[in-house]
Amino acid sequence: LLLNRKMSSDFVEPCREVKSPMDIGKWLKSEAYSDYISFITALCESTASKSNKDVEDPSNDVLVKLISNLKRLSELIDETPPIEQPQRFGNKAYRDWFDKMANHAEDMMTRMLPEEKKPAHFELKAYWLDSFGSKSRIDYGTGHEMNFFIMLKCLENLSLVPQTDYPIVVGKVFDVYMDLVRKLQVTYRMEPAGSHGVYSLDDFQFLPFLLGSAQLINSKIEPKDIPDLDLMNMHSDDYLFCAAIKYINQVKTGPFSEHSNQLWNISGVPHWQKVNSGLMKMYKAEVLCKFPIIQHVLFGSIFSIQPVS
Repeated sequence: LLLNRKMSSDFVEPCREVKSPMDIGKWLKSEAYSDYISFITALCESTASKSNKDVEDPSNDVLVKLISNLKRLSELIDETPPIEQPQRFGNKAYRDWFDKMANHAEDMMTRMLPEEKKPAHFELKAYWLDSFGSKSRIDYGTGHEMNFFIMLKCLENLSLVPQTDYPIVVGKVFDVYMDLVRKLQVTYRMEPAGSHGVYSLDDFQFLPFLLGSAQLINSKIEPKDIPDLDLMNMHSDDYLFCAAIKYINQVKTGPFSEHSNQLWNISGVPHWQKVNSGLMKMYKAEVLCKFPIIQHVLFGSIFSIQPVS
């Protein structure tokens, strides 16, 4: 019933619903929150013990087109080089890239959808536009990452991404998305959204660690190997977690235990299952319950603020 409840043509323009910290309770009791947690949990379960290379390329036309869209956005970076400017961070050429991305958005969303689902394109477009950083602040953070997964959840709610495709969503689609947003962060020297300090996993992301720790269950790599730079580099194409550590080591200097204290602490956990369950608790507390992030989330007919029944 859930999957079919939205297929009338009454799609709506998504809007903000969490306008003050008092509204967080409304979000936590909503269909959207329940949907999102269930989706992330199911993605973890589907990708457990599977490396990126264990997953076949997508045959689902929607996911094929989604990957093609992401690769086109990467080409737009090449066509929009950073400009010379006095500020070290926040290269203003990002705003030109953002405008190009936004101009392509409607066409990309419409082309991705089969004929009978095309009316949903403008709800999906709202999340797509928020998946790659902020045009005004030239920053990127876990809220932008979350928007990409809300869009994926909307595709699932529209019956376009069956659970059998979940390993492909993680091992192929998300991997291509991560390549794109890292390229954006480096090319335009984007700032991290919000202040994180030593208590966060990473300046920009959370889900490569959560989903990536699930991939590593039963692998030859153990949590104690996290600070082993050579090993992380060797497996960066295989596992999202290793790629995230490799990236941190490329963009940060100094001892790993100092610049990535939380990840250093995780390397003391004995098993990936325990890492994964701990990161899920942390994701709920540090991302999904935080007003500065959730205030920007948009709600429509597919991702609904209505109370869960």
